[in-house]
Amino acid sequence: MHAWLCENPTGVDALQWKELPTPQPQAGEVLVEIKAASLNFPDLLIVQNKYQHKPPLPFVPGSEYAGVVAAVGEGVTQLKVGQPVACLSGTGGFGTHAIAPARLCMPLPAGFPFVDAAAFIMIYATSHHALVDRAKLKAGETVLVLGAAGGVGTAAIQIAKAVGARVIAAASTDEKCELCRSIGADATINYTQHPVPTAFREAVKAATEGKGPDVIYDPVGGDFAEPAFRSIAWRGRYLVVGFAAGPIPSLPLNLALLKGASIVGVFWGDYSRREPKANAAMMGELAQWYAQGKVKPVIDRTMPMADLKAAYAHMGSRAVKGKLVLVN
Repeated sequence: MHAWLCENPTGVDALQWKELPTPQPQAGEVLVEIKAASLNFPDLLIVQNKYQHKPPLPFVPGSEYAGVVAAVGEGVTQLKVGQPVACLSGTGGFGTHAIAPARLCMPLPAGFPFVDAAAFIMIYATSHHALVDRAKLKAGETVLVLGAAGGVGTAAIQIAKAVGARVIAAASTDEKCELCRSIGADATINYTQHPVPTAFREAVKAATEGKGPDVIYDPVGGDFAEPAFRSIAWRGRYLVVGFAAGPIPSLPLNLALLKGASIVGVFWGDYSRREPKANAAMMGELAQWYAQGKVKPVIDRTMPMADLKAAYAHMGSRAVKGKLVLVN
């Protein structure tokens, strides 16, 4: 097998494409022949030693991938050799083969392409857990999605529309705003034309007729957090999804008091470990929604696995709309 090996987590430039012994799965594991792997923001952080999970060195990055089961370990009965699967194991995806715990593999139904499958689990599980489980989003409510043209943002738009909510999508260019409208957003805010704090708050106020959004989905953080939270409706729920802008913001807690609002943490990874039955039911619903056409990953582009460093550079340019997928 071949894989991108991280022997020193100092950044993307330190990754090397190497030939490695093809491993054999142990008890509870499967060997996956990788067909496609998506690039997620944690995949950048982990090779910079900035992610909360720090795997032992050396490791192969790539948290999310799809392919075919090539071998099964002892005790694995739910998966078979030759079966197509999608996996989210945290590492291992940027190569030709990977070992994955069988419990972290999602069997793919017929007609589920590997490129879509490799871009599915993280963004849809995060967004469904956030909006449906944590925010208890209801039909008729209004959701403000920040970073709306990215992977989790596009997933959040589709899930909110599937629930019957109204969606305001905030993104950084007119092209990204147009993408958001094409997948269901009811209104958009270009925040380079309506910068934080004042112009952005005025745009949110105008888009909600002065009421404010019932739910704010925030994977961005940074300078957007406080003006967004100041705009929230009475009994609103502010979802802390991530910090793509870099700095972790501090929110004045008096705002929560004055708005009767909730600040809600979203950590799908721990949810899936602590509440596996609920997570499995959620993934089943998402698979049904995909089959029904309610959700479908937005794929910015596919690139050869050998072009991983160029893919990282494209992601770092903030030009990606939806998900970027590497293929073997």
